[in-house]
Amino acid sequence: MKKNMGSLDKGIRIVAAIAIALLYYFNVISGTLAYILMAAAIIFLVTSFINFCPLYTIFGINTCKIKK
Repeated sequence: MKKNMGSLDKGIRIVAAIAIALLYYFNVISGTLAYILMAAAIIFLVTSFINFCPLYTIFGINTCKIKK
């Protein structure tokens, strides 16, 4: 897998995952919506740590800076 995520994308995904976790922790979100958002938060964290997003390859997006 080639890296296709830049540092800005990783930061945004991590902040979004933390925000979703906090919303769940403080019972702002609950029920089915909470489970769907928590699954998305986990996906955000995993893709941030491996620097690869499968949807980016499908749509041909690459935000990773290429070193020459």
